[in-house]
Amino acid sequence: MASHVAELLTHHLSELQAVMGGHAFALDASGLAAPGVTFWTAWQDSKLLGFGALKELDGAHGEVKSMRAAPAARGTGVGRALLDHIIAEARTRGYARLSLETGTAALHVPAVALYRSAGFIQSEPFADYRPSPHNQFFHLDLAGARS
Repeated sequence: MASHVAELLTHHLSELQAVMGGHAFALDASGLAAPGVTFWTAWQDSKLLGFGALKELDGAHGEVKSMRAAPAARGTGVGRALLDHIIAEARTRGYARLSLETGTAALHVPAVALYRSAGFIQSEPFADYRPSPHNQFFHLDLAGARS
């Protein structure tokens, strides 16, 4: 993993751990390299703007993982571009549903707004997640909304 990516990932994991404790489920570098996980980065020239990942839960269900814009890139549209790319890839793979887990702390408010603007709706926990005051869950129905 490139040093710029490793630095942003370390920042991401540290920040989540600080506000969510044991309820932070972001993937570390080994998790992002696991089979069934596809990881993308966004760059402008040699400047890392952000990253995101798609984890296959089964042949019809994917999970958005580790979405993060670099602090200097917040508000530039990089999060939207990464999310749009992940959604497009989920559709290409034929997933019927795309889910995600995120936090409830104030730092998650912009991400939740982004997810809602893309059509994600609040849902029950999925996969092995359990509800807590620190987590919230969303899904996007891809089966009825092909583009």
